[in-house]
Amino acid sequence: MSGPGRKLSVLGAGSCGTSLALLLARNEHYVQLWGRNSIAMAAMIRNRQNERYLPGHEFPDTVAPTADLAEALRGADLLVVVVPSGGFRATLEKVLAHAAKPIDLVWATKGFDPHSGELLHEVARELSPARTRMAVLSGPMFAREVAAGLPAAVTVASPDSGFANELAEVFRNPRFRVYTSSDIVGVQAAGAVKNVFAIAAGIADGLEFGANTRAALITRGLAELLRLGVGLGGRQETFIGLSGLGDLVLTCTDDQSRNRRFGLALAKGMSVDDAVASVGQVVEGVETTRQVMRAGEKTGVELPIAEQVNEVVFHGKAPNEAVNALLSRPAGRENM
Repeated sequence: MSGPGRKLSVLGAGSCGTSLALLLARNEHYVQLWGRNSIAMAAMIRNRQNERYLPGHEFPDTVAPTADLAEALRGADLLVVVVPSGGFRATLEKVLAHAAKPIDLVWATKGFDPHSGELLHEVARELSPARTRMAVLSGPMFAREVAAGLPAAVTVASPDSGFANELAEVFRNPRFRVYTSSDIVGVQAAGAVKNVFAIAAGIADGLEFGANTRAALITRGLAELLRLGVGLGGRQETFIGLSGLGDLVLTCTDDQSRNRRFGLALAKGMSVDDAVASVGQVVEGVETTRQVMRAGEKTGVELPIAEQVNEVVFHGKAPNEAVNALLSRPAGRENM
Protein backbone atom coordinates (compact mmCIF):
# COMPACT_ATOMS: atom_id res chain seq x y z
CA MET A 1 0.00 0.00 0.00
CA SER A 2 2.98 2.33 0.02
CA GLY A 3 4.02 4.72 -2.67
CA PRO A 4 2.15 7.05 -5.05
CA GLY A 5 0.09 6.11 -8.04
CA ARG A 6 -2.51 3.88 -6.40
CA LYS A 7 -6.01 3.54 -7.77
CA LEU A 8 -8.61 4.51 -5.17
CA SER A 9 -12.41 4.73 -5.06
CA VAL A 10 -14.11 7.55 -3.18
CA LEU A 11 -17.79 6.81 -2.67
CA GLY A 12 -19.79 9.95 -1.98
CA ALA A 13 -19.46 13.06 -4.11
CA GLY A 14 -20.68 15.64 -1.62
CA SER A 15 -18.42 18.31 -0.22
CA CYS A 16 -16.36 16.02 2.04
CA GLY A 17 -15.98 13.21 -0.50
CA THR A 18 -14.98 15.65 -3.23
CA SER A 19 -12.45 17.38 -0.99
CA LEU A 20 -10.83 14.06 -0.06
CA ALA A 21 -10.72 13.08 -3.74
CA LEU A 22 -8.85 16.32 -4.46
CA LEU A 23 -6.50 15.68 -1.53
CA LEU A 24 -5.72 12.15 -2.71
CA ALA A 25 -5.15 13.36 -6.26
CA ARG A 26 -2.68 15.94 -4.93
CA ASN A 27 -0.96 12.99 -3.26
CA GLU A 28 -0.44 11.49 -6.75
CA HIS A 29 -3.14 8.85 -6.56
CA TYR A 30 -5.72 8.11 -9.27
CA VAL A 31 -9.20 8.63 -7.81
CA GLN A 32 -12.51 7.33 -9.06
CA LEU A 33 -15.16 9.57 -7.48
CA TRP A 34 -18.62 8.02 -7.32
CA GLY A 35 -21.95 9.68 -6.65
CA ARG A 36 -25.41 8.15 -7.03
CA ASN A 37 -26.97 11.23 -8.68
CA SER A 38 -26.31 10.65 -12.39
CA ILE A 39 -27.24 14.24 -13.33
CA ALA A 40 -24.85 15.72 -10.78
CA MET A 41 -22.07 13.37 -11.82
CA ALA A 42 -22.60 14.19 -15.49
CA ALA A 43 -22.19 17.88 -14.59
CA MET A 44 -18.92 17.09 -12.76
CA ILE A 45 -17.64 15.18 -15.78
CA ARG A 46 -18.56 18.07 -18.05
CA ASN A 47 -17.39 20.96 -15.86
CA ARG A 48 -14.47 19.21 -14.10
CA GLN A 49 -15.53 20.49 -10.69
CA ASN A 50 -18.26 20.06 -8.08
CA GLU A 51 -20.06 23.33 -8.74
CA ARG A 52 -22.74 22.74 -6.11
CA TYR A 53 -20.54 22.08 -3.09
CA LEU A 54 -16.99 23.15 -3.99
CA PRO A 55 -17.16 25.64 -6.87
CA GLY A 56 -13.84 26.85 -8.20
CA HIS A 57 -11.87 23.74 -7.25
CA GLU A 58 -11.12 22.13 -10.60
CA PHE A 59 -10.54 18.41 -10.85
CA PRO A 60 -7.09 17.32 -12.01
CA ASP A 61 -6.92 14.64 -14.70
CA THR A 62 -6.41 12.02 -11.99
CA VAL A 63 -9.97 12.49 -10.61
CA ALA A 64 -12.57 10.54 -12.60
CA PRO A 65 -16.19 11.26 -11.60
CA THR A 66 -18.75 8.55 -12.35
CA ALA A 67 -22.29 7.47 -11.42
CA ASP A 68 -21.48 3.85 -12.32
CA LEU A 69 -20.53 1.97 -9.15
CA ALA A 70 -18.99 -0.97 -10.99
CA GLU A 71 -16.77 1.46 -12.90
CA ALA A 72 -15.84 3.28 -9.70
CA LEU A 73 -14.69 0.04 -8.09
CA ARG A 74 -12.82 -1.36 -11.08
CA GLY A 75 -9.15 -1.90 -10.24
CA ALA A 76 -9.33 -0.10 -6.88
CA ASP A 77 -7.50 -1.53 -3.88
CA LEU A 78 -8.82 1.00 -1.34
CA LEU A 79 -12.38 2.16 -0.81
CA VAL A 80 -12.98 5.55 0.85
CA VAL A 81 -16.63 5.86 1.92
CA VAL A 82 -17.93 9.39 2.51
CA VAL A 83 -21.70 8.95 2.28
CA PRO A 84 -24.13 10.10 5.01
CA SER A 85 -24.50 7.63 7.87
CA GLY A 86 -28.07 6.85 6.79
CA GLY A 87 -26.75 5.49 3.51
CA PHE A 88 -23.66 3.72 4.83
CA ARG A 89 -25.20 0.25 5.12
CA ALA A 90 -26.91 0.38 1.71
CA THR A 91 -23.73 1.65 0.05
CA LEU A 92 -21.65 -1.21 1.46
CA GLU A 93 -24.27 -3.72 0.35
CA LYS A 94 -24.04 -2.35 -3.20
CA VAL A 95 -20.24 -2.45 -3.07
CA LEU A 96 -20.22 -6.10 -2.06
CA ALA A 97 -22.55 -6.91 -4.94
CA HIS A 98 -20.05 -5.39 -7.42
CA ALA A 99 -16.64 -6.03 -5.87
CA ALA A 100 -14.73 -8.91 -7.41
CA LYS A 101 -12.33 -9.21 -4.46
CA PRO A 102 -12.01 -7.94 -0.86
CA ILE A 103 -11.14 -4.23 -0.81
CA ASP A 104 -9.53 -2.35 2.07
CA LEU A 105 -12.06 0.04 3.57
CA VAL A 106 -11.85 3.44 5.28
CA TRP A 107 -14.71 5.83 5.92
CA ALA A 108 -15.00 9.50 6.84
CA THR A 109 -18.72 9.21 7.63
CA LYS A 110 -19.64 10.52 11.09
CA GLY A 111 -22.72 8.98 12.65
CA PHE A 112 -24.48 5.85 13.85
CA ASP A 113 -26.42 3.32 11.82
CA PRO A 114 -29.97 4.74 12.06
CA HIS A 115 -31.62 1.32 12.08
CA SER A 116 -29.55 -0.61 14.62
CA GLY A 117 -27.89 2.24 16.52
CA GLU A 118 -24.53 0.56 15.91
CA LEU A 119 -21.28 2.36 15.23
CA LEU A 120 -20.29 2.01 11.58
CA HIS A 121 -17.43 -0.45 12.10
CA GLU A 122 -20.01 -2.89 13.46
CA VAL A 123 -22.04 -2.50 10.26
CA ALA A 124 -18.91 -2.87 8.13
CA ARG A 125 -17.80 -5.98 10.01
CA GLU A 126 -21.25 -7.52 9.66
CA LEU A 127 -21.36 -6.98 5.89
CA SER A 128 -17.74 -7.35 4.76
CA PRO A 129 -15.65 -10.44 4.07
CA ALA A 130 -13.56 -11.60 7.03
CA ARG A 131 -10.28 -10.49 5.42
CA THR A 132 -11.39 -6.89 4.94
CA ARG A 133 -9.13 -4.37 6.65
CA MET A 134 -11.05 -1.34 7.89
CA ALA A 135 -10.50 2.06 9.47
CA VAL A 136 -12.13 5.42 10.14
CA LEU A 137 -10.75 8.86 9.21
CA SER A 138 -12.01 11.61 11.50
CA GLY A 139 -11.11 14.90 13.08
CA PRO A 140 -11.51 18.66 12.55
CA MET A 141 -11.63 19.06 8.78
CA PHE A 142 -14.00 21.34 6.87
CA ALA A 143 -14.30 20.30 3.24
CA ARG A 144 -13.68 23.72 1.72
CA GLU A 145 -10.41 24.10 3.61
CA VAL A 146 -9.22 20.60 2.70
CA ALA A 147 -10.08 21.29 -0.96
CA ALA A 148 -8.12 24.55 -0.80
CA GLY A 149 -5.08 22.77 0.62
CA LEU A 150 -5.15 24.65 3.93
CA PRO A 151 -3.40 22.96 6.88
CA ALA A 152 -5.34 20.36 8.87
CA ALA A 153 -4.68 17.49 11.27
CA VAL A 154 -6.85 14.38 11.61
CA THR A 155 -6.82 10.87 13.03
CA VAL A 156 -7.08 7.51 11.27
CA ALA A 157 -8.12 4.68 13.58
CA SER A 158 -8.02 0.95 12.99
CA PRO A 159 -7.60 -2.13 15.18
CA ASP A 160 -4.91 -3.09 12.65
CA SER A 161 -2.02 -0.73 13.47
CA GLY A 162 -0.19 -1.62 10.26
CA PHE A 163 -3.24 -0.65 8.20
CA ALA A 164 -3.60 2.63 10.13
CA ASN A 165 0.04 3.49 9.37
CA GLU A 166 -0.41 2.64 5.68
CA LEU A 167 -3.49 4.84 5.44
CA ALA A 168 -1.68 7.69 7.15
CA GLU A 169 0.86 7.58 4.32
CA VAL A 170 -1.92 7.55 1.69
CA PHE A 171 -3.62 10.68 3.09
CA ARG A 172 -0.67 12.53 4.58
CA ASN A 173 1.01 15.48 2.88
CA PRO A 174 2.75 18.65 4.13
CA ARG A 175 -0.65 20.34 4.58
CA PHE A 176 -2.61 17.36 5.88
CA ARG A 177 -1.20 15.80 9.03
CA VAL A 178 -2.48 12.34 9.92
CA TYR A 179 -2.14 10.76 13.35
CA THR A 180 -2.96 7.11 14.04
CA SER A 181 -5.00 5.37 16.71
CA SER A 182 -6.19 1.86 17.49
CA ASP A 183 -9.35 3.19 19.18
CA ILE A 184 -11.82 2.79 16.33
CA VAL A 185 -14.76 2.90 18.78
CA GLY A 186 -13.70 6.13 20.46
CA VAL A 187 -12.82 7.96 17.25
CA GLN A 188 -16.18 7.07 15.71
CA ALA A 189 -18.15 7.96 18.83
CA ALA A 190 -16.41 11.31 19.07
CA GLY A 191 -17.00 12.17 15.42
CA ALA A 192 -20.69 11.36 15.68
CA VAL A 193 -21.68 12.71 19.08
CA LYS A 194 -20.00 16.12 18.75
CA ASN A 195 -22.61 17.04 16.11
CA VAL A 196 -25.31 17.08 18.79
CA PHE A 197 -23.39 19.65 20.81
CA ALA A 198 -22.78 21.74 17.70
CA ILE A 199 -26.56 22.02 17.35
CA ALA A 200 -26.76 23.17 20.98
CA ALA A 201 -24.01 25.74 20.42
CA GLY A 202 -25.79 27.04 17.33
CA ILE A 203 -29.03 27.41 19.27
CA ALA A 204 -27.31 29.27 22.10
CA ASP A 205 -25.47 31.62 19.74
CA GLY A 206 -28.62 32.18 17.68
CA LEU A 207 -30.37 33.27 20.86
CA GLU A 208 -27.42 35.61 21.57
CA PHE A 209 -26.61 34.00 24.90
CA GLY A 210 -22.99 35.03 24.43
CA ALA A 211 -19.48 33.61 24.47
CA ASN A 212 -19.62 32.51 28.10
CA THR A 213 -22.57 30.22 27.38
CA ARG A 214 -20.87 28.82 24.28
CA ALA A 215 -17.73 28.02 26.29
CA ALA A 216 -19.82 26.32 28.97
CA LEU A 217 -21.71 24.25 26.39
CA ILE A 218 -18.50 23.11 24.71
CA THR A 219 -16.87 22.20 28.01
CA ARG A 220 -19.87 20.35 29.42
CA GLY A 221 -20.47 18.83 25.99
CA LEU A 222 -16.98 17.38 26.17
CA ALA A 223 -17.87 15.90 29.56
CA GLU A 224 -20.95 14.21 28.06
CA LEU A 225 -18.98 13.05 25.05
CA LEU A 226 -16.31 11.52 27.27
CA ARG A 227 -18.81 9.75 29.54
CA LEU A 228 -20.80 8.30 26.67
CA GLY A 229 -17.74 7.43 24.59
CA VAL A 230 -16.11 5.52 27.43
CA GLY A 231 -19.46 3.84 28.11
CA LEU A 232 -19.51 2.63 24.51
CA GLY A 233 -15.98 1.22 24.83
CA GLY A 234 -13.77 4.10 23.72
CA ARG A 235 -10.63 5.22 25.53
CA GLN A 236 -10.66 8.41 27.58
CA GLU A 237 -7.60 9.92 25.91
CA THR A 238 -9.30 9.74 22.50
CA PHE A 239 -11.90 12.30 23.52
CA ILE A 240 -9.36 14.99 24.36
CA GLY A 241 -7.61 14.50 21.02
CA LEU A 242 -8.26 15.65 17.46
CA SER A 243 -11.30 13.47 16.84
CA GLY A 244 -12.84 14.51 20.16
CA LEU A 245 -12.05 17.95 21.54
CA GLY A 246 -10.59 19.17 18.24
CA ASP A 247 -13.66 18.30 16.18
CA LEU A 248 -16.01 19.47 18.94
CA VAL A 249 -14.45 22.95 19.07
CA LEU A 250 -14.46 23.23 15.27
CA THR A 251 -18.10 22.31 14.78
CA CYS A 252 -19.36 24.38 17.71
CA THR A 253 -17.61 27.62 16.77
CA ASP A 254 -17.53 27.98 12.98
CA ASP A 255 -20.46 28.54 10.64
CA GLN A 256 -19.04 26.12 8.08
CA SER A 257 -20.54 23.49 10.41
CA ARG A 258 -23.90 22.27 9.09
CA ASN A 259 -25.00 21.27 12.58
CA ARG A 260 -24.18 24.66 14.05
CA ARG A 261 -26.04 26.40 11.19
CA PHE A 262 -29.01 24.10 11.82
CA GLY A 263 -29.01 25.21 15.47
CA LEU A 264 -28.81 28.86 14.45
CA ALA A 265 -31.84 28.35 12.19
CA LEU A 266 -33.83 26.71 15.00
CA ALA A 267 -33.04 29.68 17.24
CA LYS A 268 -34.59 31.97 14.61
CA GLY A 269 -37.85 30.10 14.98
CA MET A 270 -37.59 27.81 11.92
CA SER A 271 -39.17 24.39 12.02
CA VAL A 272 -36.85 21.39 11.96
CA ASP A 273 -37.67 20.70 8.29
CA ASP A 274 -37.14 24.32 7.28
CA ALA A 275 -33.90 24.50 9.25
CA VAL A 276 -32.56 21.40 7.47
CA ALA A 277 -33.64 22.86 4.12
CA SER A 278 -31.83 26.11 4.92
CA VAL A 279 -28.56 24.20 5.39
CA GLY A 280 -28.99 22.51 2.00
CA GLN A 281 -27.09 19.33 2.92
CA VAL A 282 -27.53 16.38 5.25
CA VAL A 283 -27.44 17.49 8.89
CA GLU A 284 -26.01 14.40 10.59
CA GLY A 285 -26.73 15.74 14.07
CA VAL A 286 -30.48 15.34 13.67
CA GLU A 287 -30.53 11.54 13.45
CA THR A 288 -27.45 11.33 15.67
CA THR A 289 -29.39 13.04 18.46
CA ARG A 290 -31.88 10.18 18.41
CA GLN A 291 -29.12 7.60 18.42
CA VAL A 292 -27.19 9.35 21.21
CA MET A 293 -30.24 9.18 23.44
CA ARG A 294 -30.54 5.51 22.54
CA ALA A 295 -26.89 4.96 23.45
CA GLY A 296 -27.33 6.88 26.70
CA GLU A 297 -30.14 4.57 27.73
CA LYS A 298 -28.06 1.54 26.79
CA THR A 299 -25.02 2.64 28.78
CA GLY A 300 -26.83 4.38 31.66
CA VAL A 301 -25.00 7.66 30.95
CA GLU A 302 -26.66 10.97 31.84
CA LEU A 303 -26.70 13.39 28.85
CA PRO A 304 -28.37 16.68 29.85
CA ILE A 305 -27.28 18.71 26.80
CA ALA A 306 -28.15 15.98 24.32
CA GLU A 307 -31.48 15.50 26.12
CA GLN A 308 -32.41 19.16 25.60
CA VAL A 309 -31.39 19.04 21.92
CA ASN A 310 -33.57 15.95 21.59
CA GLU A 311 -36.50 17.82 23.16
CA VAL A 312 -36.12 20.66 20.67
CA VAL A 313 -35.60 18.54 17.56
CA PHE A 314 -38.13 15.77 18.20
CA HIS A 315 -40.59 17.08 20.78
CA GLY A 316 -41.12 20.72 19.81
CA LYS A 317 -39.56 22.34 22.87
CA ALA A 318 -38.77 26.03 22.36
CA PRO A 319 -35.00 26.57 21.95
CA ASN A 320 -34.84 29.30 24.61
CA GLU A 321 -36.61 27.01 27.08
CA ALA A 322 -34.10 24.27 26.37
CA VAL A 323 -31.09 26.51 27.01
CA ASN A 324 -32.67 27.96 30.13
CA ALA A 325 -33.35 24.43 31.39
CA LEU A 326 -29.65 23.63 31.04
CA LEU A 327 -28.51 26.82 32.73
CA SER A 328 -30.88 26.32 35.65
CA ARG A 329 -29.66 22.79 36.44
CA PRO A 330 -28.03 22.45 39.87
CA ALA A 331 -24.26 22.77 39.51
CA GLY A 332 -22.58 19.99 41.44
CA ARG A 333 -18.98 18.89 41.57
CA GLU A 334 -17.22 19.27 38.23
CA ASN A 335 -16.28 15.76 37.20
CA MET A 336 -15.39 14.78 33.65
